[in-house]
Amino acid sequence: MRPDLELIQKVQYQSFRVWSHGYPHQVARWHYHPEYELHYLRETNGKMFVGDYIGDCRPGNLVFTGPNIPHNWVSELAPGASVAERDLVLQFGADFMQDCMALFPEFGQVQNLLDEARFGVQFGKEAELRAHEALSAMLGASDARRVILFLDLLDYLSHAPRVRLASPSYDPSIDQRRNAIVNQVLAYILENYSADLREADVAELAGMAGAAFSRFFRKSTGVTFIQYVNHLRLNRACELLMNSELSVTDICYRVGFNNVSHFNHQFLQKKQMSPSKFRACHLTQQGSKAESQPALP
Repeated sequence: MRPDLELIQKVQYQSFRVWSHGYPHQVARWHYHPEYELHYLRETNGKMFVGDYIGDCRPGNLVFTGPNIPHNWVSELAPGASVAERDLVLQFGADFMQDCMALFPEFGQVQNLLDEARFGVQFGKEAELRAHEALSAMLGASDARRVILFLDLLDYLSHAPRVRLASPSYDPSIDQRRNAIVNQVLAYILENYSADLREADVAELAGMAGAAFSRFFRKSTGVTFIQYVNHLRLNRACELLMNSELSVTDICYRVGFNNVSHFNHQFLQKKQMSPSKFRACHLTQQGSKAESQPALP
C-alpha cells in the first residue's frame, strides 16, 4: 500500500511545530513527509509501523523518524470509540537542523541521531518521561522558551539509548522521481501563492499536461491544487489578522485573493467565522491572557 504524503505547514514565525491530536485523526494513517518527527504516544495500546518494521506500542511509546520514512500508529479501540488527545508530535525540517548546526558547531553531535532516524529509532523509559515533560511544556511555552526546550530535548535524545526499527536494507525513498517533482512543485507554490498563481503554469513547471498534473497533485497531496493554494493563503491571512493592523481588504489582496467576497466566503468555510470576528476573538483572548498575568513588583 502506497503511503500518503502529509503536508506539514508550520507557522511562518516558528522554526518547528509542536502539537497534539486525538484518534482517529486525518494524519493517523500510513504516511510520510520530508520533515523529522518525534512521536510520543499518550494513550492506547496497538501496533506501530515504521518502514518495514511492525511492533507493539503502548502509552509512553517514543519514536523518532527521519525524512520520507513511512510510519503509522494504529490503536486497538472498540468500534466507534475515540481518544481526545492520543499523540504528542514534534516536527522540524532538515534545512532547519542544518542551519542550527552551522550556527552552533557544538550541536553537531546530534548528526548521529539524525542519521539513525532514517530508519526510525525507539527510546527507553527514561527518555519517554523526559520527552513527555518537554513536549507538554512546549505546547504552552513562549517562543523563546520553546526553542530552549527543543534544543535541550534534542541534546538529551542524542545521548539517550535507542534501537533502530527498520531493517538496514530498508530504502526510505518512496519514489525518488515522484518525490522530487512534488517537492519542486510545493516549493514553487509556497514562494508564489500570494501572486496570480495558475495551475497551468505549475503544471508546465512539472512537465505535465493539465489534466495529468491535476490527478498527480491530488494523488500526492490528498487535495486539489486550488484547495492547497487557498489553504496557504488563509493560513497567512490568519497570521496577518493576529499580528498586524492591516485591514481585512488589504490582507485579502496581500495573501493572493483578488475578490473580497470570495476571500470572506473561503475564510468562513475554513474558520466558521468572518475575518473580522476572527481578529476580534484573538484580541479578546490576548486581553484575557494579559489580565491573568501577575503584576510586576
